[in-house]
Amino acid sequence: MDLAVFDLDETLICDDSTSLWLRWLVSQGFAPPVLLNQEQALMQQYYQGTLEIEAYMHTILAPLAGLSTLTVSGWIRRFIQRDILPRVYPAARERLAFHQQRGDTIVIISASGEHLVAPIAEQLGAHGALAIGVEIVDQRYSGLTFGTMTYKEGKVARLNSWKAEQEAVRFQQTWAYSDSMNDLPLLMQADRAYVINPDAPLEQEALRRGWDVCRWKR
Repeated sequence: MDLAVFDLDETLICDDSTSLWLRWLVSQGFAPPVLLNQEQALMQQYYQGTLEIEAYMHTILAPLAGLSTLTVSGWIRRFIQRDILPRVYPAARERLAFHQQRGDTIVIISASGEHLVAPIAEQLGAHGALAIGVEIVDQRYSGLTFGTMTYKEGKVARLNSWKAEQEAVRFQQTWAYSDSMNDLPLLMQADRAYVINPDAPLEQEALRRGWDVCRWKR
């Protein structure tokens, strides 16, 4: 059995799940419009590779602080149906089906919060999700995070920890899929690496290393 590891944002879907989620919150009146400007400024740092992930998560979790998990989970279900599933690349669905038919274990790993990533992964038929831990106290979101951040080298650390917990399973090969230079550590750990719609620096890196370059269209 092999392990197939997929990044989520701009890999499986043609947008960023957290950005879409914040736009949904604002559209429903659950967050102030200024939040979108704050998030976009932070995303520019992400694309430049300079983002402080703790500051990013503090900003995007602020609207949920104090809200019950039951309320938010209902919102997320509606959000996924409206804004996530229509944005899944057809080629991504084919690739997920390819690994499912092979009997591989599929894990989605993302630098987004687990409150979003876990239900999205379930909808896409993945076997598990690794994402940034979002703290819950008395069934309410605290607005804080916990654990190792699944960002850059943190993705490798979390994945290795997860693999060590799979006592009954030994994966023969690891396949990794990502669009981002921030995931270079993850791609370098894989036996088979695929870059999805890469920017120029990542494409050059992929060609130098002999990785597959995929052009997925919506």
